[in-house]
Amino acid sequence: MTLSGRARAGLNSVVRELNRQPVVEKSRGKWVEDVVAWCHQQDIDLTMRISNQALRFDATLMAQINSMLESDRLAPLGRSLSGLSSAAQAAEGVEEDKSRREGPRAKRVLINLPPQPSAWLAPEPRSIRDVDVSGLKLAVFGALVQVENLDSFYAFSPEIAALSGYANPLVVYRGDSHYGGGFAELTKAWRKTNRPHLYAGDFDAKGVTLALDSGATHLLLPDIEWLTQHVTPLHQPAEQLPFQRRLRQRNVTLPSHHPLRPYLALLEKQRGLKQQWFGGELVCISLS
Repeated sequence: MTLSGRARAGLNSVVRELNRQPVVEKSRGKWVEDVVAWCHQQDIDLTMRISNQALRFDATLMAQINSMLESDRLAPLGRSLSGLSSAAQAAEGVEEDKSRREGPRAKRVLINLPPQPSAWLAPEPRSIRDVDVSGLKLAVFGALVQVENLDSFYAFSPEIAALSGYANPLVVYRGDSHYGGGFAELTKAWRKTNRPHLYAGDFDAKGVTLALDSGATHLLLPDIEWLTQHVTPLHQPAEQLPFQRRLRQRNVTLPSHHPLRPYLALLEKQRGLKQQWFGGELVCISLS
């Protein structure tokens, strides 16, 4: 039997309380019952400390518990495994808490780079790398380009007129259940640079809302004439209606000649277009 996560969390709180008082009494709730069962298994005598209603903790009992944890090569009390990577948890002992660990991709993102020829790999138009956000030197990038869809990300090239004014754009996949956390870390750091953040994704109410929520400053979209001819109700399904209210509110705050307004007007007609269907030349549209 291992010490449950809730028992460890409860014991950690007791450790803090014992710094202020010699004895701490806890009613026999679920986490205390876990401790009682674990102590019985470890032959730790609780006779003088336990009643039908409560368990009394003191420095001697905590030392006994820590001694058994150490003999089992488990992290001592007072050290939380929550938020640690598996490698960091391993440094604390043999116990692993998957439910509270930092995921292996928590700080990682997919970036789209210029081709990097290799003797063992056939030539590719772009090179895709999985990198740690903390290793990116953001100062060398003139703009962040966030790509919503993974297939479009793999095919994306920044060699377009809309990006010609930005030196060395950083092209990043927006993320999903695997890479979403890392991208959130990146956008938090990117905001501090005060440089443009462009969103390349679906032209629909949800896509534009995602761009706003991510802190994007611009959208990368086909020009309005091309888009007007190609939008379709099929790419703006009814389930996206809840996103329209926010976009209407955004529209009324924009100046009358703002370039975003005709795009929002198209969405208001319940017309859209998925990123994979884009054609023509992309243009950069300010979101503010």
